[in-house]
Amino acid sequence: MKQLAENLWIFDGEAVPFFTLPYTTRMTVIRLNNGALWVHSPIKLTSELQALVEALGEVRYLIAPNHLHHLFLKDWQQRYPQAQSFGTAEVQTKRPDLHFDGLFTAQFHAMWATDIDQVLFTGSHFMQECVFFHKASRTLIVTDLIENFSPESFNALLRLLARGAGILAPNGKMPLDWRLSFMFAKAQARSHFDKILAWEPKAIIMAHGLIIENDATAFLEKSFSWVNREG
Repeated sequence: MKQLAENLWIFDGEAVPFFTLPYTTRMTVIRLNNGALWVHSPIKLTSELQALVEALGEVRYLIAPNHLHHLFLKDWQQRYPQAQSFGTAEVQTKRPDLHFDGLFTAQFHAMWATDIDQVLFTGSHFMQECVFFHKASRTLIVTDLIENFSPESFNALLRLLARGAGILAPNGKMPLDWRLSFMFAKAQARSHFDKILAWEPKAIIMAHGLIIENDATAFLEKSFSWVNREG
């Protein structure tokens, strides 16, 4: 557990294999103004993790931001039946065994809106992701929208693959396959990105890779330079 700002913590979990690459997992927990805990992209639940989280407050909201971040959600739902779960429509389709109290849409009214802003990043047939912004700390919270793996995370061959996918620090960005799926929807991607920039984030928490603790806007403009290219 690491505290990055007042009422904001990250928890790093074990790596899971994905497309031959070892993907590290990271969970973000925010304590809202009312004392409730908002848990983003839950990682594997252990007794040690449970104790750490419960020392922070009551788990009230469980967030599955895209259809790839659901692996450990059921364990959290069973441990915290009083918590409400929210995800994208794609997550619900992929995991009909999970119960969701609400699905993210452009019109979604969040109970946590006083503390956290959000935008559903759409336009791709590949995946949607709900992106969040913790207002008090000016922290952007993403899962796969940006990946920024340390080169030391991989051996030489996997490092080459990661660089080709565009997910290697310090030049991390949206993975190549997802970027390509916006070929005919760049205007939509730009509109979402403009909203993210308007938040003026100071830091970026990513589920996969190195956190950006300063100069987040400069990093974002470089990472999303592809939305301004033609074709």
